[in-house]
Amino acid sequence: MLRSRVGASFLFGGSTGPLIGLLLLCFFLSLTTDSFFSLRNFVNILDQITVLGILAVGMTFVILIGGIDLSVGSILALCGMVMGYFAKELGWSMEAAIAVGLLVSALAGLVSGLLIAFFRVPAFIATLAMMSAARGLANMVSDGHQIISFPAWFNLMAVIRYGGVLTITVGIMLAVFVICWAYLKFTSGGRSLYAIGGNAEVARLAGIKVKLHTVGVYVFAAVLSGVAGVLLGARLDSVQPQAGVSYELDAIAAVVIGGTSLSGGTGSLVGTIIGVLIIGVLRNGLNLLGVSPFMQQVVIGLVIALAVSIEALKKK
Repeated sequence: MLRSRVGASFLFGGSTGPLIGLLLLCFFLSLTTDSFFSLRNFVNILDQITVLGILAVGMTFVILIGGIDLSVGSILALCGMVMGYFAKELGWSMEAAIAVGLLVSALAGLVSGLLIAFFRVPAFIATLAMMSAARGLANMVSDGHQIISFPAWFNLMAVIRYGGVLTITVGIMLAVFVICWAYLKFTSGGRSLYAIGGNAEVARLAGIKVKLHTVGVYVFAAVLSGVAGVLLGARLDSVQPQAGVSYELDAIAAVVIGGTSLSGGTGSLVGTIIGVLIIGVLRNGLNLLGVSPFMQQVVIGLVIALAVSIEALKKK
């Protein structure tokens, strides 16, 4: 019994509650819909959560250090537009265009991180400013127009299913999950992020380079936003400056639902994965039940409020 409890704690990192919620949600939807429990629907859910999943990983790192990032959706759009402009308008290879898009994303994260760490601008304000600036730049790239039709191999990343299940885009999401989970779980850098979120001043006195870690986290979250923008472009075979609107709210919701504290210092990537799945399964199930998109927003809002309330009760 003790070993099973220890094993569960290691695997789920305190995310047992969200996991139970996910299982109950799946059980409910399996009873109320005919097509929920099918391989095809499971594959659809994986496709639908790919972009959110990658954004939520970056957001987890940010929230763990006690920060917030409202710019991830706009950076997603900016990366996609830069990639599209270099590939279609300038004639660069797709690989080079992707690299430039990710570089621009990293620069956007660097600006936010420097403002927060060295100029002591509140994270909410700094990333709100970057959200507006990145969205404006995304529109400026093509004067507000979308860019369509990329090389066939790029779109096929989101189409061809290996083993009848996984596309390359889903595989990239899973790889990001595993690598980042291992970083947080087994490296001193990961432990440093938890220490910064717990108490930044104590972490500094312990020899942790708080400012550099903070900048690094915001750059990393921005790069992952760029990766999400690339994968969204592959899935749609197009990029547009209005992509990613309100995605930052979905990413924050997934992290909070997964049990990561908004005050920083506690949480896990496993919980975030479960939170992403809860949002994905919930939206998929509501679609299968014929619930309107407007009501879906209400339901997801209630779920977020419930998750935050449970977290507050745990602290008492």
